Amino acid sequence: MTGTGPRTSWNPTVYHRYADERSRPFYDLVQRVQHASPVEVVDLGCGTGVLTATLTQRWPDARITGIDSSPDMVAGQPADLPSNVTVIEGDISDFDASNIDVVVSNAALQWVPEHRELITRWAEQLNSGGTVAFQVPANFDAPSHVLMRRLAESDEWAPVLSGVLRGTDSVDRAEQYASALMGAGLAVDAWETSYVHVLPGADPVLNWVRGTGLRPVLDALDDEQQPRFEAQYAELLREAYPSTPTGTLFPFRRVFVVAEKN
Repeated sequence: MTGTGPRTSWNPTVYHRYADERSRPFYDLVQRVQHASPVEVVDLGCGTGVLTATLTQRWPDARITGIDSSPDMVAGQPADLPSNVTVIEGDISDFDASNIDVVVSNAALQWVPEHRELITRWAEQLNSGGTVAFQVPANFDAPSHVLMRRLAESDEWAPVLSGVLRGTDSVDRAEQYASALMGAGLAVDAWETSYVHVLPGADPVLNWVRGTGLRPVLDALDDEQQPRFEAQYAELLREAYPSTPTGTLFPFRRVFVVAEKN
């Protein structure tokens, strides 16, 4: 989901193409939050708020706010959001966790270069007994991202794509996040999970990254350049992720952290 980055545009339809696969980490994260009765819950990088609305099942009496930096995502929020859920436009970097009981962020902090400093700041600001829980993709060294960076750095594309893509240092390992939050005085539950998605259709990995990691590239290219880059990238992806009769296997590693303020 989306965090910051004014150069990056977001298309809710493209992002939700693999809604089931993208939502599973959200549920895996939230189920490990132990807070029984929060008053104020915030979902950072909430996208359209579809998953934010499900938090009412866990905390029906809480005031739940979803925040996303993309006007298109916020505009795509469901018309039938529960009465205690609000989805608004905002920047994760500006978020203040004072008087908040639970902060949730699913696949958004990787877009925020200063997120390491932010999570320790939120830890200090949270209400006593509060929780910060987040999940970030940890697949920046996977073929999907390595090949994208390699193509972007080629002689043909470097003049327009230099500096556009993030590197493998976009996120930390689970133990690094755990160490930082333990140092801030929180009790930490941190883990990593590799999901193996079976994606149907032609060029499914390309379709997946169109909704996430490829967005900065597409934003930097014009209408003539975009299909040309995608065609070259798709060819590389087909070799790296060969299709099978039942779909294309797409391994995806993610880092999860749930930290409670005692």
